[in-house]
Amino acid sequence: MAGSPVSPLNWQSIWPAPAKLNLFLHVVGRRADGYHLLQTVFRFIDRADQLRFEPRPDGQIVLATPTPGVAPESDLTVRAARLLQVATHGRQGVSIHLEKNLPMGGGLGGGSSDAATVLLALNHLWQTKLARPALEKLGVTLGADVPVFVHGRNSFAEGVGERFTAVDLPAATYLVLHPAVQVPTAAIFGAPELPRATPPMRPAEWRPGVGHNDLQAVACARFPAVAEALAWLKARAPGAMMTGSGACVFAEFPRRSEAAAVLAELPAGLAGWLAEGLAEHPLAKI
Repeated sequence: MAGSPVSPLNWQSIWPAPAKLNLFLHVVGRRADGYHLLQTVFRFIDRADQLRFEPRPDGQIVLATPTPGVAPESDLTVRAARLLQVATHGRQGVSIHLEKNLPMGGGLGGGSSDAATVLLALNHLWQTKLARPALEKLGVTLGADVPVFVHGRNSFAEGVGERFTAVDLPAATYLVLHPAVQVPTAAIFGAPELPRATPPMRPAEWRPGVGHNDLQAVACARFPAVAEALAWLKARAPGAMMTGSGACVFAEFPRRSEAAAVLAELPAGLAGWLAEGLAEHPLAKI
């Protein structure tokens, strides 16, 4: 099961890289260097990519399962492994096997989660012994979503995604819809019409159901398939929202049976699945 802890923690293990949902996402400002200042709540769900690692004596980092259209040297899994290798002056190599279950350009954090799992797994397998905060600092150089996956807790996140306040979230089932489109994050954040001055809130002020996604209107305007999927879901679950910069949209249900009933109505051509909210990342305790 995607959300189950990895055991035993060794070279034979399958290491999960779970998806996240943004339960809200506000853009509260922009730094001089162009990075956007965000507030969001990250929730991990039990749909995940899977990674497996093989030691190499030659010190090379090799992605045994290249992603079509992505050069290996640009792949976040390779970059994460090399970053850890350089940061720890390591001489060990690794072959990385990645099974992709999360869509690219879906707003579920798949690439970032993969990178975080590489950092966590190789820190353990190579016995480099970096503390989790040190891995988080490495992660932020790979992407804004990587640190929270390393952090391992459902969190209210701030800044560029590197400051966390833990949140306890109730059990819930999510219906996630994936329109047949990839949404490039850079295009959404670079849009001139993107709101960039939503008033910030204190973490203690947030409650489930509070907030919206500032990126949603931009993505819906530029990618009609996202707007259509969201409208379909909102008609059945008014609290439906886009996650991240899209393309996936989701709705929360207190009971799996309710989510399953909506999934059963899904029209042809629109992909969707059910996912359970996780209390923490499956690798939170390594």
